[in-house]
Amino acid sequence: MSNLEKAEVIRKWINPEERVSVQFDDARDLNAEVTGCTDQLVALALDTDVPHMRQQLSIPLSKVEVAADPSHYTRDPDQPLQQERLLLLVKGSRPAVVY
Repeated sequence: MSNLEKAEVIRKWINPEERVSVQFDDARDLNAEVTGCTDQLVALALDTDVPHMRQQLSIPLSKVEVAADPSHYTRDPDQPLQQERLLLLVKGSRPAVVY
């Protein structure tokens, strides 16, 4: 899948009411919000162990694979229910969270 195709799929998930699943090589089953996407980068706000604090990351699309996560459903009440949500598989380790 090219970067343009990845960006097209990811842009549909830019919604503060929706979450996506993210997996790094060393961290799995993370919840995140897609805050932006260009043809080169995807911007994510990852949930952390501290309530109301998120880790802001920009990840090159060349390090991201796009898939579907059938173990979660969408939650925006204004949108039709979908039985799966976006899964981003990131090559590499999760950056350390700085509080």
